[in-house]
Amino acid sequence: MPKAIDLAYVAYQVTDLDLMESFMHDFGLVTAQRRDDLLFLRGAGSAPFVHVSLLGAESRFLGGGLRMASRADLEELASMPGSSAVEEVKDWPGGGWRVRMIAPDGFVIDALWGQEEVVPLPHRRRYPVNWGDSKERVNVSLRPRREAGLVLRLGHFVLRVTSHAETLAWFKSRFGLLTSDVMCVPGDGSKIIGTFVRFDLGDKPVDHHCLLINEASEIGVHHCSFEMQDIDAVMGAHDHLVSRGHKLDVGVGRHLIGSQIFDYWRDPFGFRVEHYTDGDVADHSYKGLNYQVSAEDTTQWGTDPTPDFFH
Repeated sequence: MPKAIDLAYVAYQVTDLDLMESFMHDFGLVTAQRRDDLLFLRGAGSAPFVHVSLLGAESRFLGGGLRMASRADLEELASMPGSSAVEEVKDWPGGGWRVRMIAPDGFVIDALWGQEEVVPLPHRRRYPVNWGDSKERVNVSLRPRREAGLVLRLGHFVLRVTSHAETLAWFKSRFGLLTSDVMCVPGDGSKIIGTFVRFDLGDKPVDHHCLLINEASEIGVHHCSFEMQDIDAVMGAHDHLVSRGHKLDVGVGRHLIGSQIFDYWRDPFGFRVEHYTDGDVADHSYKGLNYQVSAEDTTQWGTDPTPDFFH
């Protein structure tokens, strides 16, 4: 089975690249490359870009890309129904090779291998914390700033789909993903409406989820999510975004499933984007849980989402 090892990017079509670029700079992403019809944004990590915007007549989610373990994975994917041939990526930062596929509900999903990495951007180390029973910071004060901060990496994205079972099977068969936890209709543990999936890197810990596949009435993307260094980075960015007049969606709080400290915003086109920090990680031995919860039950502390958050 082909095996994905990381997320590469999310892709959107928008009506104004200037608006997207301005918001994303406030959000903590950096322009990697800008053309008349394309905007590539990066974080602090070694990925050449993690967010791409295509100029178009309407704003919509296009899809995403996943990095594969080997060229042989691409060859195998190319042999599957609905896949393109293996093609060289000549016009996007990082180059490499890809296979383009159309997932259920029409999402464009690229499998990539051979992308050239870039030099990571300088960013501050995490702040030491004086826990109740362990003090890391002695004779030193903290001076966090209210600023955009710097996104480290793309952590996950969430798809709203017509058929949970069909889309889950599609992703698992092509990318070797493992189930982390599942969400069910409250009071009915047999009706699964959402599955959190993660990469399988053996005994190496990975993020609790790289994707959430959620059966919903509105098809598209629910959100894409970017990791920040620590809670001070999340809170500093929160205040900065408020000061810039951007639209807060839900936050700040801590998730029940995955444990992330989260902060959701809306970009100028209405798409939901998330900052997070301190999320769960798991290796291949993790056995997930079955959560029978409504949207309001998924926050442990902080701002609760509205009842229609996952609809």
